[in-house]
Amino acid sequence: MASTTDPQQRDDATTSFAMSFIASDAFRSLFKEGMLLVEDAASYLDGKGRTESKLLGRGAALSYAGESMRLTTRLMQIASWLLLQRAVAEGELSSAQATREKHKVNLRAEMQANPLDAFEELPLGLRDLIARSLRLQARILHLDQLLAGKQDAPPDSSPVAAQVELLRSAFLRQ
Repeated sequence: MASTTDPQQRDDATTSFAMSFIASDAFRSLFKEGMLLVEDAASYLDGKGRTESKLLGRGAALSYAGESMRLTTRLMQIASWLLLQRAVAEGELSSAQATREKHKVNLRAEMQANPLDAFEELPLGLRDLIARSLRLQARILHLDQLLAGKQDAPPDSSPVAAQVELLRSAFLRQ
């Protein structure tokens, strides 16, 4: 059955949702969660993670280096998205300006995790940060689709879904 909704009304509703969301306590909570994850990752990678990585064998150390780079990249993309949204909420950018800047943020980057055997060799602290970052990335991708008015996208279409499932199965095997 075809919708009789005027496209302009949908755009207005999307804009209204976007503006109310980024001004909400839910967004402020998401922002704090994202920035805390960035801080946690930096603290771990510069401290305990550095020590733990020195104890790994050659193959696992290479996996650690690759995964820590992917983690850092993912978190920087998440932080960029959050900062853009906050700038709109605080009136520093218009929605149109944020949309133009958003092309620099790649939330959908293919961040392939290591095969399960290599992933399991990584320190638990790094695996935890990877899992947390993938969950946050999936939530932000979903929100980004909602804010862009793409509510009809199937949930399985997220490239992160496969990564989350990979991590879930890795943790279940322990």
